[in-house]
Amino acid sequence: MAESQPLPFDPIAEARRHWRERWGEGPARPMAAVTSIMRAQQILLARLNELLRPHGLTFPRYETLMLLVFSSRGSLPVGKMGERLQVHRTSMTHMADRLEEAGLVTRVSHAQDRRSTLIAITEAGRELAERATQALNAAGMAMDPLAPEEQESITRLLSAIRRDEGDFAADAVTAADVGSTAEPRGERAAAGGERAVAAEPVRGSA
Repeated sequence: MAESQPLPFDPIAEARRHWRERWGEGPARPMAAVTSIMRAQQILLARLNELLRPHGLTFPRYETLMLLVFSSRGSLPVGKMGERLQVHRTSMTHMADRLEEAGLVTRVSHAQDRRSTLIAITEAGRELAERATQALNAAGMAMDPLAPEEQESITRLLSAIRRDEGDFAADAVTAADVGSTAEPRGERAAAGGERAVAAEPVRGSA
């Protein structure tokens, strides 16, 4: 999906060379890692949004719908949604507003606390989320350039950064742990198109 011709060199490799010459390999190593991660995030978000565009969604809006799909009652308070998706409450409210305008979610009163409002997914929202998930699953979540074991390695390695930031408790089961207990690769591949995507948030604009 690149719009321009590939460069004749890797700009991150060039930056690493300059970094190493000036500051040594110690600082150059994490610089190359972090800039590679950030560039990959840009690429993946653009590819995912391109896949979702025919469905009228961005990836953050898709994540929001899937969070509600996976909730036990199909509804959650805005604050709880922000915590789960790891975005600020203001951004979460804006996201809910856009989805409500599209008829994909609705606001309902909390049964136990009338002062609180829940965001509930509509039937149209569920149907759209299902169609969008089928499109993303068919495209391998834009991760096809990597082999399954490489994808697992990335999930495991990045879990350490997320744990250090306090995304989850030190003893919590990670996404990599869940993957290690999945069915064998052959069965996983056969069932891949039938399962909904796991909710591993990728941040981006609404």
